[in-house]
Amino acid sequence: MKINTLLSMFAPKDVKFFPMLEETATILSQSATYLQELFACEDEAHKNELCRLIKAEEVKGDKVTGGIIHELNNTFITPFDREDVHALADAMDDVIDVINRCAQKVLLYQPKHFPEHSVKLVDIIKKGSDELLNAAYELSNIKKTDLRLRAHCKEIKRLEEEADVVYEEAIISLFKEASISSNTVELIKLKEIIQELEKAANKINSTGKAIVTILVKYA
Repeated sequence: MKINTLLSMFAPKDVKFFPMLEETATILSQSATYLQELFACEDEAHKNELCRLIKAEEVKGDKVTGGIIHELNNTFITPFDREDVHALADAMDDVIDVINRCAQKVLLYQPKHFPEHSVKLVDIIKKGSDELLNAAYELSNIKKTDLRLRAHCKEIKRLEEEADVVYEEAIISLFKEASISSNTVELIKLKEIIQELEKAANKINSTGKAIVTILVKYA
């Protein structure tokens, strides 16, 4: 057995990464909450404010992720493999980035309405973000909470599959509307926004996979 492996077995592991990962997951969940409010909002001024709030969360997320990477480079013993902590932090940050891109496209394009399917996708994103938040709080005691963690990851996968179905229905609906509507520009705007929503759901699933990787190694 390598000396480094022996040291890692007996040396105390730095637990500061757990609150940092929890903070990132909280930012992600808050971003999804604002996104849900955005797609339910009819007041243009409030829509603009929600987009600003989502951008502010994205900036906060970048700072926390940067802090995690900095600590990884300066910590000898980490609670999980260094690359697994990095992958999980990056995956959550990617979700926050996509949510922000979606909000900024709403701000830029100013769509006249949000189709029903887009609202369903946002609801799925919110549910997935809440599953990730709950999972993040289980990581610090993974050997005792592995069953709950697995349940969260299973639900995240189910939500991603549901999002795939809703996304396909959304695109089909848009093309049907295009055949009877002359407002092609509006449909293109909506298609881009819906594509960003689908990406967010996929990124949440990727984050779930990063947690599964940790589970396989440490639970």
